[in-house]
Amino acid sequence: MYNNNSTPSVPRSSETGNSVRSSAFNPGEPLRQPRTSPPIGDASSDGRGSQITSNVRESNNSGTALKTADSLAKNSNLSAAAAEFIPSGYASYQDDVYSDGPESYYPDASLADFVHDFVSHLASSPGSFESEIDYITDTLNGLVTTEETLQELVELIYVQSTTIPNFAYTGARLSNHLSQHIIFSPPSGNFRQLLLIRCQTEFNQREQAVRGDKDTQKRFHSYVLFLGELYLNLEVKSKKGTPGRADVLLGALKDLLNTLFSHPDDPNLICAVKLLKLSGSILEDTWKDKKTSDMNDIIKKIEEILLDAKCSRDVRQMLLKLVELQSSNWGRVHTAAVSYDATPDNDPNYFMNEPTFYTTDGKPFTAADPDYSEKYQEILDREDYFPDACEENGAESFDGDDDEMDPEIEEAFERFCMESENKRK
Repeated sequence: MYNNNSTPSVPRSSETGNSVRSSAFNPGEPLRQPRTSPPIGDASSDGRGSQITSNVRESNNSGTALKTADSLAKNSNLSAAAAEFIPSGYASYQDDVYSDGPESYYPDASLADFVHDFVSHLASSPGSFESEIDYITDTLNGLVTTEETLQELVELIYVQSTTIPNFAYTGARLSNHLSQHIIFSPPSGNFRQLLLIRCQTEFNQREQAVRGDKDTQKRFHSYVLFLGELYLNLEVKSKKGTPGRADVLLGALKDLLNTLFSHPDDPNLICAVKLLKLSGSILEDTWKDKKTSDMNDIIKKIEEILLDAKCSRDVRQMLLKLVELQSSNWGRVHTAAVSYDATPDNDPNYFMNEPTFYTTDGKPFTAADPDYSEKYQEILDREDYFPDACEENGAESFDGDDDEMDPEIEEAFERFCMESENKRK
């Protein structure tokens, strides 16, 4: 039934066992080779085919990475020689505050634009003066390198300080700082000298300005208040090297007050009152040190104006309050004694921070009261008599030692419990 050339269809058991062991310890070739590998037949018999396949795959990946890196390098704005690295989308504080656009940068901006930008910033955020003034000064020193630019800077600061509302004080502080830190100083004068010359020009026109139209008077009044702030804030070194105020402004303020009172209409009087409220105490102290009666002369002029009926009722009231303020030493308290030497007799602020107590009939008293000790002892006695009711926080204290209820309260509570029980039934 079998041909002599045919092979048996069922192998012997020994052959089957050998084939199983061979397939377990010598696994065959993979079913499918990776697409990037060369054909199996091209691999040499010494096992270098898999190594060639790995090298080809790595070369393909590295080639792709190099192409990507070249593309990024061509399109990048980064430089290895840059002074610092700034992440994309980052904006510095100065750029946010001063710059009008991403391409704006101070060294390339004009002096007028830069002054306008930082003055607007200081006007809206005067509290940032200390943190920004060094940067502003450094930038100005880079821009102010000629006599023309210094003159322009003085004019810009003066105009901004006398036109922007409520900027006179900050403008005076700014002027004082720039007068000490602007490096460029031509033969015509430094920043402070040129600013005083500019103020002198306006001062010489005071008689025309005080009688001018509404806008002219408004500009003149702004100048007067700025000069008052400048006198309080501008520091000038004396011959001994100690800082002090500019005496030239002291005489100018006196003349300006006389000019305002010589034309006693409401706007001029209001300006004079503002100036005296601003600097009256300092002016009077300085005049007293110089042993002059200039402040007394000014008060006499005010009293003469009060006798005249030309000014309005509100302005008259302002002048009256100003005279009262001057008579009370401008609202200042006499210098208090040193803390360890202070007594109720030599220090008017001795009892300032003392608490206020109340008697049984509701009358307040403090440590300054002559009967303070006696009244305070009464409070202590009441606290000892009612130890549980006089707590520091004002609330009653319960220590839990007495758990018994009042008989009436106990009876009412039992009756309540019985009624509640009957309702439930």
